[in-house]
Amino acid sequence: MANEQRRSLRQRLFAILIAGIGSAAASVISYAAAIYHAANPAPLRTAATGEMIDTGQWHITIAGARISNKPPTGIKPTEPQTFLLVDFEADNRSAASTFIPSALFSFDPTIPELPEPTIYLVRDRWIAGPVNPRMPEKLTAAWQLPQDYAPPPELRLLVGSQIYKERDNLYGASNWFDREPVAAVELDLPDAGAEARR
Repeated sequence: MANEQRRSLRQRLFAILIAGIGSAAASVISYAAAIYHAANPAPLRTAATGEMIDTGQWHITIAGARISNKPPTGIKPTEPQTFLLVDFEADNRSAASTFIPSALFSFDPTIPELPEPTIYLVRDRWIAGPVNPRMPEKLTAAWQLPQDYAPPPELRLLVGSQIYKERDNLYGASNWFDREPVAAVELDLPDAGAEARR
């Protein structure tokens, strides 16, 4: 009887030891994989114009880009200005009407001293309000370019992403939060130099 108890105890201890080693090995592998992926991120997806990009909260389709001396309102400023305009369609996939976040778009490489874009609703030719769920809208993002900036013939637009949290760490409320870009779109700027000089 005593031998059986000792054998049973040894078996339990052996099982605990094996389980502990397995857990430690899994933790080490998981940590190593996280470090590897952080040091070697997957290449950013390249999307074509006209291709839908799922950002989490939005379905974004970039139509194209152009340089203009007028904002999307069509009213030419009294002082000469140059605008970079990116036309896109946005479909709000959340449950509530929401503004397009200014952090949704960025450029690679960055354009020095570039202000945040103003988003215009194409059908109204005016600043966009909240976009209703499941009602895609055609919009234009407009950046006023710095006076000394010469637009290149091509730009690489980065499209950001969002993640939904039921409880955020600060207020404990549900919200969408900006994350890293999910796609890049190569944009042609035809006659960018000529338009900028007009």
